[in-house]
Amino acid sequence: MARKTLAVIAARGGSKGIPHKNLLDLCGKPLIAWTVEQARAARGVDVVAVSSDSDQILAAAEAAGAVGVRRPDDISGDLASSESAWLHALEAIDARLGRFERIVALQATSPIRESADIERALETFDREHLDSLLSVCEVEDYFNWRIGANGPEPINYDFRNRRMRQQIEKRYLENGSFYVLIPSLLREQSNRLGGKIGFHVMERHKMFQIDRPEDVKLCAAIMRSYGYA
Repeated sequence: MARKTLAVIAARGGSKGIPHKNLLDLCGKPLIAWTVEQARAARGVDVVAVSSDSDQILAAAEAAGAVGVRRPDDISGDLASSESAWLHALEAIDARLGRFERIVALQATSPIRESADIERALETFDREHLDSLLSVCEVEDYFNWRIGANGPEPINYDFRNRRMRQQIEKRYLENGSFYVLIPSLLREQSNRLGGKIGFHVMERHKMFQIDRPEDVKLCAAIMRSYGYA
């Protein structure tokens, strides 16, 4: 039997890097609309909700087919967690439509995804009897450095014994695009991950997100190149 599933998107009005970021034009649509439409088109998602403190964002989200949830000021500041917004939206939608059994929490600033990603993640979530799942991209050839007390130093390899790329074990980057979780993780632990955790592996080009002005052109170019826009 299908599990009742809520997709929730947290989208604050304030943004330090790009003013009104969630409303910026990306390939002819407001940024928020891309994630709403992807979630609505995904099989297994019953309701899409957008949590925001902005009338303009809520209007754009509702125009794209989402249910708007007005976010209180006390969980709308720069230090407010996404989990607090997701939980508030979950409780609000539960009160209107009955209790949901799964949550898909999506990041509006990661527009390069397909509805099929969400669908496959939900299938994995059920098949593997998971409590939470995160979207990831494979990274296998990054050599990381940091500035230590004595200057630059490697973090994850020895430059005196540099391995071939083929010899490096597979590693995965949490790309932030979306998470799937059972509601009790939010209610009892205020966390997006816990219990039995799984992955949904996405293609590398889907890892890009919009945080700085130059990211808009990059994401738009990728979306057009792959036929998403």
